[in-house]
Amino acid sequence: MTETKNENLEAQESTENEVFETTGNEVAESTDNVVAESTDNVVAESTVSEAVVTPEIEAVEASVTGTSPQASVEGEFDWDELESGIDNYSARRRSELETLYNNTLNTVQEKEVQEGTVISMNKREVVIDIGYKSDGIVSLNEFRYNPELSVGDKVDVYVENLEDPKGQMILSHKKARAMRSWERINEAHDNGEIIKGYIKCRTKGGMIVDALGIEAFLPGSQIDVKPIRDYDIYVGKTMEFKVVKINHEFRNVVVSHKALIEEELELQKKEIISRLEKGQVLEGTVKNITSYGVFIDLGGVDGLIHITDLSWGRIIHPNEIVELDQKLNVVILDFDDDKKRIALGLKQLTPHPWDKLSEELKVGDTVKGKVVVLADYGAFVEIAPGVEGLIHVSEMSWSQHLRSAQDFLKVGDEVEAQILTLDRDERKMSLGIKQLKSDPWEKIESRFGLGTTHKATVRNFTNFGVFVEIEEGVDGLIHISDLSWTKKIKHPSEFTGIGEEIEVVVLDIDKENRRLSLGHKQLEENPWDVFETIFTADSIHEGTIVELMDKGAVIALPYGVEGFATPRHLVKEDGTPVRMDEKLEFKVIEFNKSAKRIIVSHSRVYEDEKRSEENARKKSEGRATKKAMKIIADAAEKTTLGDISDLAALKTQMEADEKKAKK
Repeated sequence: MTETKNENLEAQESTENEVFETTGNEVAESTDNVVAESTDNVVAESTVSEAVVTPEIEAVEASVTGTSPQASVEGEFDWDELESGIDNYSARRRSELETLYNNTLNTVQEKEVQEGTVISMNKREVVIDIGYKSDGIVSLNEFRYNPELSVGDKVDVYVENLEDPKGQMILSHKKARAMRSWERINEAHDNGEIIKGYIKCRTKGGMIVDALGIEAFLPGSQIDVKPIRDYDIYVGKTMEFKVVKINHEFRNVVVSHKALIEEELELQKKEIISRLEKGQVLEGTVKNITSYGVFIDLGGVDGLIHITDLSWGRIIHPNEIVELDQKLNVVILDFDDDKKRIALGLKQLTPHPWDKLSEELKVGDTVKGKVVVLADYGAFVEIAPGVEGLIHVSEMSWSQHLRSAQDFLKVGDEVEAQILTLDRDERKMSLGIKQLKSDPWEKIESRFGLGTTHKATVRNFTNFGVFVEIEEGVDGLIHISDLSWTKKIKHPSEFTGIGEEIEVVVLDIDKENRRLSLGHKQLEENPWDVFETIFTADSIHEGTIVELMDKGAVIALPYGVEGFATPRHLVKEDGTPVRMDEKLEFKVIEFNKSAKRIIVSHSRVYEDEKRSEENARKKSEGRATKKAMKIIADAAEKTTLGDISDLAALKTQMEADEKKAKK
């Protein structure tokens, strides 16, 4: 600052000498030149320190305005003119002077990055000249990355404010670096350039990388082509990266190291694929293990060993056979036309266990094994490593009742079974468990003869009856008509339930189809023989309406028997219909023993009563008429005054009787 002030004073003295040596127009022309040359220093100095007013400057102003310095001194000082900022320059002249002054300065605007020169440094600040009227100051902390910074070095700075309230220009080197770095990052992304970055730390899902002064995100999946199990080993490393994504809105950068490796592997992959052949044995490394198989790295090309191609025996998970990073030999089983999907095999490198199966093993032999797989239709039993046989659910029990294999066995059970079929070519074997037990139908007649009574368990329902099991392997059917003598059963579920015990009588044996015809109602005598004497035609019984339908109603009669009445027989004497659970008297109008059917009527009860009363009245009237006719006949033979009186009295009596009957 002191040097600048000295230069200004020297310029001002030079100006004074030149002004006093010239006159007239020469003075004015000389003044223009001198002012143009010294304006930069004078104005620049005014922004840093207070203005210096000297007699020489007053002389210059006097020469320009046509006044003398003595004039302003001799006259009274105008404070209003000073405070209002009014000067004696014309607008045209002031514009010319400002243009000359501005042309001496660099074009600097706020929010831009400019290149500057370090002109001085101390323990806290760095003074930088960017060619503006004043210098800027930057905190030394922003240059910590560059401990070798010295005076004269060129640095980039970001103009935050050209002039703060104190008149100081505010610069930032940190922001300039960030803006320059952002531009370089965008260029690297657009041009596909490879950049170097320093891995600073771990974060959720990946790593934070310092790339060109910007914090970028490195996803865990983009570190390497192989799955990464320990991210911490990469912290503190400097690696090469490729910018794969930029979010300009949020200023986020995503980099990838895997992309560089893939480019190298692609060349290796083409070479390996060109040499692939079916049946070829290659060495590979276990890259990943899943529930359905193992991915093998063949040196740039991945192949899959399906879980079924890992071992001749059954396994639950591939990790029973292999482990990560394990090296092993595999055989190429198949690949598609593009050779992008390669199927590999491990078990194919060893002989098939069926080839080592004993030649002495034959149908009918008993073998032992372990249940390895269960399905609804049966169980697979491993009798030797890689050699399995199927026990179908129908071969687990002599029972004809369909059940699931889970009802008999579970995985891991040790079982003994008989070989039913053996096909060495197809490598298939069927086994049976029930064959180790005696068939209950061989002596069915002696154990379950006709008419014998047994207890059975209800297994299933159909619309026509109930399937029951007397013991394992001995099933039978109770027809719906053989459940009850008296009840009308629409579905067997109305009578019993699945799993319940029921007593039965053997009615018939079908040994060929392994079925028994059973009955439940036969445990009691046929009550219809007794009902025939109780529910005779026209007999009246009290009944309860238990079911109403369009075709009529079901009536519960005494002794647990049911009757049926049509709608026209359900009308009460007052004309109203019957209601549910209503108790009424019913007359039997039909009894069918063979069909076990009773037809009843409520209407007939009161209708027949009325009919009986009408018949009785008609009989009474007939007798009275006959008596009157006899009297008249007797009177015709002998008519006297007394007889006439008797006839008149008889007539009166008959009329009275007739009126009474009508009422």
